[in-house]
Amino acid sequence: MNRRLTLILGLSAVLVGACSSPAATTGPTLTPATAPPATVAPATLAPATVAPATTAPTAAADVTVEATAVGDAGTILVDAESGLTLYIFTMDVKDSGESACTGGCLEAWPALSVGAGETPTGGPGVTASLLGTITRADNGEHQVTYAGLPLYFFVNDEEPGDLNGVYENWETVAP
Repeated sequence: MNRRLTLILGLSAVLVGACSSPAATTGPTLTPATAPPATVAPATLAPATVAPATTAPTAAADVTVEATAVGDAGTILVDAESGLTLYIFTMDVKDSGESACTGGCLEAWPALSVGAGETPTGGPGVTASLLGTITRADNGEHQVTYAGLPLYFFVNDEEPGDLNGVYENWETVAP
C-alpha cells in the first residue's frame, strides 16, 4: 500500500473520533470505523499529519447536486461540478436548521455551501424541491441541505467515486 494512502487513512481515523460526538469537550479520540476500506486492514492505520486535500469546492454561486451511480454505494448524491461524493452526518437533526459538525469535524467534512442569496440546483436524478440551505452558526456560510439534512464533502475524497468518508455517523445520500 502506498505511504500517502496510509497517512490519509491515519488522519481519517483521528478525525472520525473528533466527529463522532457533538458533545465532546476534550481532544479527539480514536474511534474505529465500522466499515474500514476493503483494501486496508485496520492494523495499518496510524495517526499522521496530512495536509487536507484541496479538491472539495468551497462556497460557490452555482451549486448543482446530482444523483450518480457510485460503485457498491448505488445511486447517491454528488456535487455536479467536481463529481465528489456528498455525505450526511447522522448527528444532525432533520429540519433543525443547524449542523452538529463544527471545528475539527468541519475541517474533515467540509460543508457544501452556496454564496449568500444563491440557491442550489437539482441535477439529474435529484428532487430539486428537497434542496435548501441553512445558515451555519459558526461561520455564517450557507450550507446546502437535502431533505432537511446538511450536506458535506470528505476532505480525503479526491476523485469522483471516492467513498472514503463513510465512517461511523457518516453516510452517503440516496436521492
